[in-house]
Order: sequence, then structure tokens, then C-alpha cells
Amino acid sequence: MNDRLRQALDNMKKYNRGVMYREVFGFDPDTEYDALVVAPGWHPTKILTDPAYKVTLLAEHAYVCGYLVEKNGLKIAWAQTASGACNLLDHAFICAEMKFKKFIFAGAVGGLVDRFHVADLCTPEVCISGVYTNHYFEEKLSDYHPFERVYPDLAYAKKVIELAKTAGYELKPAKVFCTDSIALEYSHLDEIKATGAELIEMETATFYRLAEWLEVPSIALLAVSDNSATGDPLMGREEEGKIAYCNTRSNVIPDLIFRIAGM
Repeated sequence: MNDRLRQALDNMKKYNRGVMYREVFGFDPDTEYDALVVAPGWHPTKILTDPAYKVTLLAEHAYVCGYLVEKNGLKIAWAQTASGACNLLDHAFICAEMKFKKFIFAGAVGGLVDRFHVADLCTPEVCISGVYTNHYFEEKLSDYHPFERVYPDLAYAKKVIELAKTAGYELKPAKVFCTDSIALEYSHLDEIKATGAELIEMETATFYRLAEWLEVPSIALLAVSDNSATGDPLMGREEEGKIAYCNTRSNVIPDLIFRIAGM
């Protein structure tokens, strides 16, 4: 981790005690995990139907849960959180002192252009931040610039894209807009599209800002759940779309997570 993260952790510890990631998620301080997965809303006990995955519930709260997911000797610390950039930041931040080799985000994304379809597998090539949470990464809150562009490690992303290709998956790079509101994003679609965004979700701009501080290989894996440009709705999808989306979420992304963990 870099100095900014160490300082932020020290500041938090002045007012809080205990091993927070153990108390919240049940993760073991003595275990080095092959990856830390942060997945808003995605409970592995519900989405992983393949018995090859061993899923152990470690901690359960109203909005967050911690799991150990194992396969082929690999250990994944799975943090299921509530949606939104602020939830992603706070819950991933308290895991910063854990021992883990990879940092992976898994979640849903909406399409803004017609080249993306429900169930497509995507990863950001750039995130356009429309979220207030990213103010808190700055030295001063007033230093924040709306719609800043946050970039992943593109060389590492390319390696993951190639890994996916060898496994028979197309992992599509895309420009992703990050929003604080799903309900009200539809009232601002023209403005959002004018940024060049092709997909829209809530957390990845914050995920990649935190990844810069963590200094571990990091990647976001996104399943397209809907598309405003093609008329595929988030609520009320056709059965065919539901089946395809569930396959990407339940089979493709978990398989790719473990392939990345084993890289």
C-alpha cells in the first residue's frame, strides 16, 4: 500500500479499535488470500450453483456478508456489500491491511450504446466519475473535479482480457460512467452519454482509485444487466435475457475470478 493509504488508515484508527475486516466480514488475519473480491449485492451462496465451489459464510449483517470461497486449492475472500460507491469504499478500505494477492470487483453494469448486449462481459478501460465519494481521496474535499477520469492498470487489464480469451470468453473493454443514482440517471442520459461513456454503474471509479492506493493487481468484471439504448430494461427483462445474464454472473465471472487468482 502507498503512503496515502497508510496515513488514511492511521487516521481511522485514532477513532476506531479492533480488526475491522475480521469483525465485519470474518476474514482471518493470518490467512493470505489469493484474491479479495468485492461484489455489491452478489451473495456467492445464491449465485454459485456449481458444487465445485466450496462457499463458507464467515459473517452476516443486515447489508454486508463475508464469505470464503474455495476451489482447486485457491482461497477467495468474498466481501458482499451494499450498492454504491460509498459502500464500496468503506468496506473495501477496512480490508486494506488483509493479506491478499489480487483485488477484484464483480458487479452488474448497464449499457448506454447499442454495441453492448445483456449478458456481455466487460471491464473498464476508463471510469468517468460522477460520484461524490471520490472527493474523499483528495487532500482537501474542495480539490475534487467532477467527471474526473480514473484509469485501471491497462497493461494488467490486457493480460486479463487475454486470459479470458484463452478460456473462451470475450471480455470487452469499455468507457464506464459511475453514478450515485440509478433512478435519476435516466433524467441525465444525454449529459452522461456526452462524456463518451458506453456503460453505466456505480462503483468502479472508486474501486480503481482505491486500487491505486492498495498497489495490488486489480480488475473489475462487469455483467451487462440492461441497456437503455436497445430498450432492454433493468426491471422486467425477457426470460432469455435473464438466463443469459445469470449465466455470466453465476458461471463466467466466478470461473474468471479463479483464473485471475491463479495467474
